[in-house]
Amino acid sequence: MILIVIILLVMIITLLMVYNISIHKKIQNFNNLNQKITSLNILQDFMNTLSEVTSVDEKIKKINDILIERYEIKYSTIVIYDGAEYVVKASNVEEKHWNTLKNLQNEELFKDSIQTATPKYITVEKEGERLPYQKMEFGRAKSAMFFPLYVENVYIGYWIIEGSRPHEFDHVDTTILEVIRNNIVSVLKTVENQQVIEHIVRDDKFSSLKSAEYLFGEGKKVIDQHTTSTVCLFKITNLEEINEKFSRKTGNEVIIKISEIVKENLAEEYIFVRYMGPKFAIVFSGIDKNGVADFMKELKQEVETIQIEPVEVITQKTKKNKLEPAMPKINIVLSTYYKGTALEGLTRKLEEYLDEAPIEENTINYL
Repeated sequence: MILIVIILLVMIITLLMVYNISIHKKIQNFNNLNQKITSLNILQDFMNTLSEVTSVDEKIKKINDILIERYEIKYSTIVIYDGAEYVVKASNVEEKHWNTLKNLQNEELFKDSIQTATPKYITVEKEGERLPYQKMEFGRAKSAMFFPLYVENVYIGYWIIEGSRPHEFDHVDTTILEVIRNNIVSVLKTVENQQVIEHIVRDDKFSSLKSAEYLFGEGKKVIDQHTTSTVCLFKITNLEEINEKFSRKTGNEVIIKISEIVKENLAEEYIFVRYMGPKFAIVFSGIDKNGVADFMKELKQEVETIQIEPVEVITQKTKKNKLEPAMPKINIVLSTYYKGTALEGLTRKLEEYLDEAPIEENTINYL
């Protein structure tokens, strides 16, 4: 009888163990699934951030904020090499500690991590200690994970997360953190072209206007605050003739005068840039092209009444006979831009139209 009871107990215990193992596996699978869902949601947040009309630095800061909020990370810092020095691109650590955080590549304990492209985990054992790289801080961070960042096998910087407790990251799923690291790299790679555009924006010497690249970076932030806008490109069709007949300095004076007239008549919220050579671009944010047409018609009339006295015309012929003033002619093309579409594709289409139009064309056109 006792033997039967023992056998029954053993069977019950065995069944409970199997059941517990089954439950544990289900919980583990659920956690894994939940982590995957969380990662997908965060990845979607990353993609949404990429599509926002913000600068590269703002995108990186937003991504860092997402990491801190969604993964409940105490401190998160992204440091990137900009070609000249290491720069803290995003961090929720007080700025007084940034000098330390942007020089971690010089710390001996992280050099192996950088060379092998593998994460490095460090922690203190008790409250009174501090992490090796900390210079002037004792109570802020007690554990840290360092992730070197590579784009196509080229080291570009690092991401470091820090905790306020010893051994805080002992049981963290490093697989998820690796996925996050890869997502950060993907974002940095994606915004690389935008960063190039932002850094090559220049002020034109003669017109004092921004170059065309401004449209596709900072300018687009303003433009995309509206669902639709009107893009206008206009070309000084006889600028080359003015340069040849009078002088290049006379042509420069034409550019200066036209720029001044347009700026005087244009509201501050509209974007006006020197697009290239004799071509200029205006974006009327949130304005329908029918409303723009009347404005451009009046502006065209005013521009074409300009009379620029020749500058430094030194040929024998012009010494004897005074030349008439230079008078510009402009050709204008308008089109509608829709938020979220390729602005550079639209301006390229308008530019092609102006370049291919007959030299004598001198109107307002719609595409």
